Amino acid sequence: MKRVLLLALMLGGCGREPKITAADSAGARLESAAETAGIVPDPKAPLQGSWARDTDRVCVVGTDKIARVGVSVDYGEDQACAASGTVARAGDALKLAFGACKFDARFDGDRIVFPAEVPEACETLCTGRASLAALTVDRLSESRSEAATLRSTKGKLLCGN
Repeated sequence: MKRVLLLALMLGGCGREPKITAADSAGARLESAAETAGIVPDPKAPLQGSWARDTDRVCVVGTDKIARVGVSVDYGEDQACAASGTVARAGDALKLAFGACKFDARFDGDRIVFPAEVPEACETLCTGRASLAALTVDRLSESRSEAATLRSTKGKLLCGN
């Protein structure tokens, strides 16, 4: 009788593998732990906030679905860009529109990267040899109020109401 019971228990466990979903996989758990530790940026991080690198500045105010965006590039002596418009998030792509100047940028959770080439319509937003092309900024703050205070070199609010 003991042998039959032992055999039934052994056979009962055969052929049944635990189902592992993509969210429970070892890779997903490792990625989640890395994001939590700050080793890997979170691509789902909120977009709203202040962004900067050197004299390049970007502000984003609003939801991830659609928000106001402003850009200020200041290289001094009539070498600058200033733009206000909208941004819509589509995964890790950002759909930017500054009037006729429209293009996609990349977003990885910690950094916004404009493409190396922007449409010709974007030239009207800049003076001198300044350009929006290849602009790269890092997150400074997620604060809405801080982002809303970004001004162009001429004092215009770029993300304010």
